[in-house]
Amino acid sequence: MSGSIVIFGPSGLVGGAALRHFDALPDWNVTALSRRPPAFDHGARFIPLDLMDRTTCEDVLRQLSDTTHIIYTALYEQQDVIRGWRAQEQMETNAAMLRNALEPLDAVAKGLCHISLFQGTKAYGAHLRPPPVPARERWERNDHQNFYWYQEDFVRDQQKGKPWYWTFLRPQTIFGFALDAPLNILLAMAVYAVIRRAEGLPLCHPGGGGYVTEAIDTRLIARCLEWATKADTARNEIFNITNGDSITFPGLWPTLARHFGMQMGEPEPQRLQEIMPTKAHIWEQIAKEHQLRPVPYEKLVGPSWQFADFNFAAGKNPAPVVVSTIKLRQAGFHDCIDTEDMLVELLEVYQTEGILPP
Repeated sequence: MSGSIVIFGPSGLVGGAALRHFDALPDWNVTALSRRPPAFDHGARFIPLDLMDRTTCEDVLRQLSDTTHIIYTALYEQQDVIRGWRAQEQMETNAAMLRNALEPLDAVAKGLCHISLFQGTKAYGAHLRPPPVPARERWERNDHQNFYWYQEDFVRDQQKGKPWYWTFLRPQTIFGFALDAPLNILLAMAVYAVIRRAEGLPLCHPGGGGYVTEAIDTRLIARCLEWATKADTARNEIFNITNGDSITFPGLWPTLARHFGMQMGEPEPQRLQEIMPTKAHIWEQIAKEHQLRPVPYEKLVGPSWQFADFNFAAGKNPAPVVVSTIKLRQAGFHDCIDTEDMLVELLEVYQTEGILPP
């Protein structure tokens, strides 16, 4: 399979991984569009674009009439990430962004074949209450307000009478490479660990009980996106996707400690969103000592401290959040990765990019 692929949102976790992956493949002409450029070098064509500006979207996207595939990963999150998940303004903004991307491009891209889009475990109401285990794609739509439904209904309507098809992926907790991303739990974990090390402290898990859940490597998502471009079994389907194993967040802490040469300590439940913004002076010294890329501390992790707190669940003992991936396997995508191996490999990417110290 080859063609001209347009990636919306390449500065984020999933979009960046998709850009790296397709940019490295032969015979793919890759165009990436977002407000901010990706935080890594690449060979694709990058076009700055604000998806809330309909007029500019129409002007820019009419130039991409040779598009055959679309990967849509763009996401708007409010600064208060958790509260934003229930905010009507956030839902309407995400719905409008997709319309502004797809309508102009669909109008000119007569050879369009496939669109990949994303939902997540919030489709099962996991942000409101623990879903039954395991969560399955075949269930009826969870009865709550969610921009996923706005986007999905729009895509289904837009597709009527068209030759292209779509695939929605529902990833579990996402691990990957990005800067200033709202849901970057890996970088929150790593910066927390590095600052604890600089303070001469052991690595203590800052959350609550070790509930069972799953993770997903963005590199695995990117490979699944490639599979979806050519698999008949992916046409107009929704799939859960995970690394293939189960985890607890406290269970990842020994791997994190070993990677940074730290001792483990007893759990210290705390709210990182309150504590970590006060540590800028420590990070600035670390960055200077190790000649790290000059990224402002507030742009490094951004609102992901709050997302980390949500997942680490300090003071709580949440029920498991587990999804079934049988449907994806039966459809033909079998790739997987050990989450501890993923953790080390992605930390090394951040170190190679000059974001984290050795």
